[in-house]
Amino acid sequence: MSDTKRKAVVLLSGGLDSATVLAMALREGYKAYALSFRYGQRHTVELDAASAVAKHLGVREHVIAEIDLRAFGGSALTDDGIAVPHYGGTEELSQDIPVTYVPARNTIFLSFALAWAETLGASDVFIGVNALDYSGYPDCRPEFIAAYETMANLATKAGVEGRQRLRIHTPLIELTKAETIRRGMELGVDYSLTHSCYDPVGGRACGTCDSCLLRGRGFAELGLTDPALAPASE
Repeated sequence: MSDTKRKAVVLLSGGLDSATVLAMALREGYKAYALSFRYGQRHTVELDAASAVAKHLGVREHVIAEIDLRAFGGSALTDDGIAVPHYGGTEELSQDIPVTYVPARNTIFLSFALAWAETLGASDVFIGVNALDYSGYPDCRPEFIAAYETMANLATKAGVEGRQRLRIHTPLIELTKAETIRRGMELGVDYSLTHSCYDPVGGRACGTCDSCLLRGRGFAELGLTDPALAPASE
């Protein structure tokens, strides 16, 4: 029965990667508690997508936490004074950390996930970070996740008392976008429900930010068109 399943907190942004990770957690038999954030990002289209994905995959426990990283700015996603960059193709993307990096975002998100996991009596957190087809964010690297996991197990009452040994699952960390999409399709993820764009126009993906380009390349490598970039139906 569902109440005997292991519990896991799954970070769900509404994008391609997090939707895939949610499906993976469910396939592994976890009872998923989806966690999204309204953190002062430029748009909240992704939160609508997160709700749609959670509903589609049958997740009943979905929390949208309210924080406001606009207080600090420093990112094109949270600071109106910094424009989201656009490119002609993935070949134009540099190896430098882009201005769409939100300072310490995954550290903050994982801390909320850790708090909820302790409250739930859960020892598992899933996050869709990737170290291959990504934009160079420092908080997507394996060494960051390993260090955070070590810290997390020193940080809670449940950990100190031996009731929790937190594990942070990163099932996409060594997958390309194409491999991620293929896996998600096998698990029944409907990618038309997801939204990854940093600078949507009228709620639709721009197609030229780094997130859109990396996502689009993944679909193209499978001979597919990204449903987020497909022409709107008449």
